Amino acid sequence: MNHDFNQDFFSLFGLQRRFAIDAAGLDAAWRAAAAQVHPDRYAASSDAEKRSALMLATRVNEAYQTLKSPLNRARYLLQLSGVDTQEENNTRMPGGFLMAQMEWRESIDDARADVDALESLSRRLRAEVKDLQAELEAALDARADLDAAAVLVRKLRFMEKLDQEIGDAIGTLLD
Repeated sequence: MNHDFNQDFFSLFGLQRRFAIDAAGLDAAWRAAAAQVHPDRYAASSDAEKRSALMLATRVNEAYQTLKSPLNRARYLLQLSGVDTQEENNTRMPGGFLMAQMEWRESIDDARADVDALESLSRRLRAEVKDLQAELEAALDARADLDAAAVLVRKLRFMEKLDQEIGDAIGTLLD
């Protein structure tokens, strides 16, 4: 494994820099890299080598968590391309998407007392997330349309918040 802290997360695992990745390949590369830099392997080493191993293990885990999550992977790809997704301050969305989000919120509010209804909403939401991820893959990998990808990341972030809200509502009912 290359110990260059300047290499990107894809290079760290020997993966092509793209949104569509082989999850099993990522898992295997992470396991191999984590085993190679695990701090226990450096127990008898100098303090400097132990610190370096800990830093490498931290970087390997950060890279894995980033690439494993489609939303984080898309953010990272955009960051590598110099694109700020402006998730914190750019709330502009297409009107149809905003209307759909209002409908999602109303549906969640209506279903708050019904676990089955909330689980049904969760399944529908996850299907929509998969569709958005497919659009994101096309925007990043096929068209290199970084502006469209940034909008899709903002949409996915909103959908992620809705999923959390549904999960919280289910958790409250099951407690």
